[in-house]
Amino acid sequence: MKSWIEISSAKLVENLRAVQSVAGAAVETLAVVKANGYGHDAALVAQTLAGGGARWLGVSDVEEGARVRQTLGHGGTRILVMCGMDLGDAPQIVANGLTPVIWTLEHVGAMDRAARGVGHRVPVHLEIDTGMSRQGVAVGADLDKVLERLAASRWVSCEGVMTHLASAEAGKGSRGVAITEAQREQFAAALEQVRMAGIKPELVHMGNTSAVDEGSTMKWVRDAAKKLGARAMVRTGLGLYGDALAIEGDSTASLRPRLSPVLTWKTRVIGLREIPAGATVGYGATFTATSPMKLALLPIGYADGFRREASSGVGDGWVMVGGKQAKVVGRVSMNLTVVDVTDLAPITMGKEIVLLGDGVSADDHAQWCETIPYEILCGLRAHVHLT
Repeated sequence: MKSWIEISSAKLVENLRAVQSVAGAAVETLAVVKANGYGHDAALVAQTLAGGGARWLGVSDVEEGARVRQTLGHGGTRILVMCGMDLGDAPQIVANGLTPVIWTLEHVGAMDRAARGVGHRVPVHLEIDTGMSRQGVAVGADLDKVLERLAASRWVSCEGVMTHLASAEAGKGSRGVAITEAQREQFAAALEQVRMAGIKPELVHMGNTSAVDEGSTMKWVRDAAKKLGARAMVRTGLGLYGDALAIEGDSTASLRPRLSPVLTWKTRVIGLREIPAGATVGYGATFTATSPMKLALLPIGYADGFRREASSGVGDGWVMVGGKQAKVVGRVSMNLTVVDVTDLAPITMGKEIVLLGDGVSADDHAQWCETIPYEILCGLRAHVHLT
């Protein structure tokens, strides 16, 4: 096994508890396991989260939802298909006990036909576009048409109404505050249309990990849900896995300090060599030794998710060996990476190396690559197991 990922089930549950505590007892928590559990293996983390009390899980698509449902069985855990639906997905959604996010007349029609085919009513969550211009129905006439169709359906019930924030991490004094306020206004108008249509959703949701961390949106959605006689829900992903984006402006993060990363990505040394001053390392000979060095070879590269931007002279990445940094030397290649172990205690073949974990976080990887930790975690390719 050239590399593997260890997931701490205890820390995963602790993070879920932290989210629930900060969001408040009045808020339902949807644990997001989409994109294969942000690289943590959706089926594995779904079991732990459901066992830890998560009553809702969020998946990317029908295929992922079916895999999670097969793992969990048809018990009490609800699964929301977050990233829209193809009209042909409706029968599989119903068969697997999934709940789709919908926003078009065609979506309602497809779910109506699938539900009628099995003879029981099915729930959906209606997404409102408040400014992301991705998923969702526009407030106003378009929303009225969808609400009318939902109200008339014998087979489809609008269990939830939701939207998604473009700048959830925006705190006081930041540019994103105005964007969030505008989205809240749009969502409030949509919820009024829902009320006027005679539809009574059980859940209202619009926030993610950053919304819990920043705080003001959670208060807003709790109040908005209460006016409809509904319960607020939050869709938390990154926080469950132990990270959160920095809150912009001068607001204080309330969730991030309570989180612990649950993932450790490891490999082993498969080669050792000493090189003289003047020797070059890797493709393009981008690194030249200025003095004698001892190098360790690792059987991972960008094909495994250890990004090329970690190369020396680019992101200047590192790994951890016995609790100490070992810098990447030369270019990260497809399946191999070289690190400098010159000044470390004697390293032997098979020595365990931490690629991501204590001393080298997803945020560190993201900084090397000028991206976000979400992308780093979703890009990992290794065998996953719980500890």
